[in-house]
Amino acid sequence: MAVDYKASENRYGEMHYLHSGKSGLQLPAVSLGLWHNFGSNCDFENMRALCRTAFDHGITHFDLANNYGPVPGSAEENFGRILVKDLGVYRDELVISTKAGYDMWEGPYGNFGSKKHLLASLDQSLKRMDLEYVDIFYHHRMDPDTPVEESMMALAQAVHSGKALYAGISNYDREHTVQAMEIMKDLKCPLIINQRRYSIFDRTIEKDGVKEAASAAGLGIICFSPLAQGLLTDKYLHGIPKDSRIAKDPRFLKKDSLTETRIEQIKGLNELAAKRGQTLAQMALSWILKDNDITSVLIGASRPEQITENIEIIHNRTFSDEELRAIDALSK
Repeated sequence: MAVDYKASENRYGEMHYLHSGKSGLQLPAVSLGLWHNFGSNCDFENMRALCRTAFDHGITHFDLANNYGPVPGSAEENFGRILVKDLGVYRDELVISTKAGYDMWEGPYGNFGSKKHLLASLDQSLKRMDLEYVDIFYHHRMDPDTPVEESMMALAQAVHSGKALYAGISNYDREHTVQAMEIMKDLKCPLIINQRRYSIFDRTIEKDGVKEAASAAGLGIICFSPLAQGLLTDKYLHGIPKDSRIAKDPRFLKKDSLTETRIEQIKGLNELAAKRGQTLAQMALSWILKDNDITSVLIGASRPEQITENIEIIHNRTFSDEELRAIDALSK
């Protein structure tokens, strides 16, 4: 394997690592998600720079899914290329996760939660990344038309076959999280993590009880969209930049999200962050990790500098009661 890259010798100097629930697997407090900026329409050298920067600063966990792109599958293909050129020699220091459950290929077996879909998708993901196994394999979403038992049997088979080391779920509510955990315990393959959306502006995991139930049961939680697709940054304080997600790709964040009320909230939160000596993005990420209920927070990045800026949060994750009340008041 021809490798152009040598990792920083100080990569484990500052990052904090937390156990995912009751498992032995430790994840970095900050993980890198490849949901955006790793598709076929993106610059490959920039992707390499993002992954190198992340690993050089102790981010060992790289989070993918079968359909990440565009086009679907291209993020895994590009990450496979990055493994060949840069990170592959450090495979035993990496936690690589992928998922299946959203639209991926034509026909009745291309999405949701059947055993057919999940195991076929995992084989495809391994081929795209040229890996023998992934560290975590997730069911990406609940399937109303497939028994939870079937989806969990697929995850357990993936682990027992050696194609995944650990099993996880994503976007599962409290009821189905508890059900899935009980099934997997009987299958001798405990779930170790649930991946859910969570941010100052989206408290769903608090309202539906997942955060509390996971903590009580020893299940890890990793959070995506902690910056509310960019709203929890200073990007939109003075209008909509031409290179912003709203302007370029409104699939996930639409212009009508920027109401006058929301802009005033963002301004207030930005002022509070400045008093803490943080950017708004840093404060929003710190807020996710303010207690021990969250294992890791997923960040995305379009520039390496965003990674180095955001991992500074590991030094400032404590909030006063007054600050927490202010954040609650501003975000409601």
